[in-house]
Amino acid sequence: MVSRLSLCPVCRKAVALPPELRPESFPFCTERCRLVDLGKWFDGDYVLAEPISPDNHEAIEEVLAARQGEG
Repeated sequence: MVSRLSLCPVCRKAVALPPELRPESFPFCTERCRLVDLGKWFDGDYVLAEPISPDNHEAIEEVLAARQGEG
């Protein structure tokens, strides 16, 4: 059986998709790529296309609360 792969958003290296094979840094292939991506956010290379509306803000809060309840 062939494992499904995803590409690291930074270096484009293949990353395994099954949860038992994913690195802790998923969707990045390594911690280094995760930190490179974080640095791009801090440097302003990535931006949100539009401000978060109050409706979106509430939906985001609900998703985050649900995720905290799962862990």
